[in-house]
Amino acid sequence: MEFENIKLDIADQVATITLNQPTRLNACSLDMADEINLALDKLEDARAVIITGEGRAFCAGADLQAKGGDSALSGGQGSYAALNQHYNPLMLKLAKLDIPTVTAVNGPAAGVGCSIALASDFAIAGKSAYFLQAFVNIGLVPDGGASWMLTRLVGKARATEMMMLGEKIPGEKAADWGLVYKCVDDEALMDEARTLAKRLAGGPTVALGVMRQNLAAALESDYSSALLKEAEGQRLAGDSKDAREGAISFLQKRKAEFKGE
Repeated sequence: MEFENIKLDIADQVATITLNQPTRLNACSLDMADEINLALDKLEDARAVIITGEGRAFCAGADLQAKGGDSALSGGQGSYAALNQHYNPLMLKLAKLDIPTVTAVNGPAAGVGCSIALASDFAIAGKSAYFLQAFVNIGLVPDGGASWMLTRLVGKARATEMMMLGEKIPGEKAADWGLVYKCVDDEALMDEARTLAKRLAGGPTVALGVMRQNLAAALESDYSSALLKEAEGQRLAGDSKDAREGAISFLQKRKAEFKGE
């Protein structure tokens, strides 16, 4: 289907969602958030997904000048409604996907754009990238799940630095902190992302999906609950065709050919 604010391409079982408002530095309007959410429901033939931005930015945050964007200027209730009706459903959809996610972060990832960038399993930053929680500079608080993600990715002290000081974290520093998977030259960014996504798409999709959910659950659960979650996940993955292929290929001493089933 046709989108106005994003592009969706699926090739070699890898979906690529490109935020496509480059003149606005891909600022995320309510319509863009809804389109990304819709695109995530259109990935039937994909076994991994890349999210990136067109042009010189990943995403400059919420678009305050687009339709509905003035809700952020009309008081707290407008922002509350925009988050609960548009941005938060998108973030939850990303979290619940059953295929691996990669973000290729080119240029600024600010505000909710920072949250989208960091919501992936593997965030790869170009050297021009930076991550910014600028809300404090306009008297607001981080959203899009940032307060949950940042504390778990880099700890309370660095999360506090990002949120309360509102300063840019360059791509190389983000990699040093463990905020992202790696930082690469800008020219290599999409090749790195595609190579990784194709590797993930060739993996045991059922097992990778279970891993995503177990990793998320482990952040909130105690040890015994994590053990039970793993056992339940192993039952699900163990019944997959890929698990059978994995066992047979091991016995035959050859590389497994996973089909995502």
